[in-house]
Amino acid sequence: MTKPTTQSGSPSAIAKLVAVAEALTEQRRLSRIANTAGLPISTVHRILQELVAHGWVREGEEHDYVLGPGLMRLAARAADDSDLARAARPALRALCERSGYTVHFGVRQGDEAVYIDKLEGRGAYGMRSRIGASLPLHCTAIGKAILAALPDDEVRRISARTGLPRRMPHTLTTTEALLANLASVRARGWALDDEENVTRVRCVGAVVLNHRGEPIGAVSVSGLSFDMARAQVARLAPMVVRAAREVSAALGARA
Repeated sequence: MTKPTTQSGSPSAIAKLVAVAEALTEQRRLSRIANTAGLPISTVHRILQELVAHGWVREGEEHDYVLGPGLMRLAARAADDSDLARAARPALRALCERSGYTVHFGVRQGDEAVYIDKLEGRGAYGMRSRIGASLPLHCTAIGKAILAALPDDEVRRISARTGLPRRMPHTLTTTEALLANLASVRARGWALDDEENVTRVRCVGAVVLNHRGEPIGAVSVSGLSFDMARAQVARLAPMVVRAAREVSAALGARA
């Protein structure tokens, strides 16, 4: 692709930004990003810092860089065309048909998750969620399913960075309470959001692994609490776990 240039022949500001964003899909270290983008390190560092300030890029603990939630939200708008969503769609559709509830597929992006697919259930109501929207990890079924697949030390670091803000009266706002809840998630294999993120909404989620066995996201079913009683949760949980395993298998995870 020919890069837009200024009258002097040098890449335009937009071309530099695009080059850095594209390099971020392959590289994480500043020097390698600069090399891939074909730009001076000082220029790339300035661009990256501006992107970090806008939430489009996230700076890691080891001074590396990854795509942030801002860019991921833009990318998620094309989720139907993405390999990830396409690979997951058969299992998500089957789960939606079997359960009758709204199904979500969210992927982790730093200290939050982003919806990349949503299938509406058969209920008369609709969930207010949307593809591309971000969601906290500590108070959602998708988020807690992801956190439960991480070491406790990493969960503590995430908790320290986010502060575990209270969203609802039932939200877990201390690291100790969250870790205790995650221990239960690990034991039973699925997570529950019991009106912890949105009032009168209950969700059941299970983690999705990639080909390296790493947690990359989770699948969930969601419904209004009056329509998803606790007896329903027990019925839905095995369906969600099965769907998450099918998505993981589609992404190359071992059984």
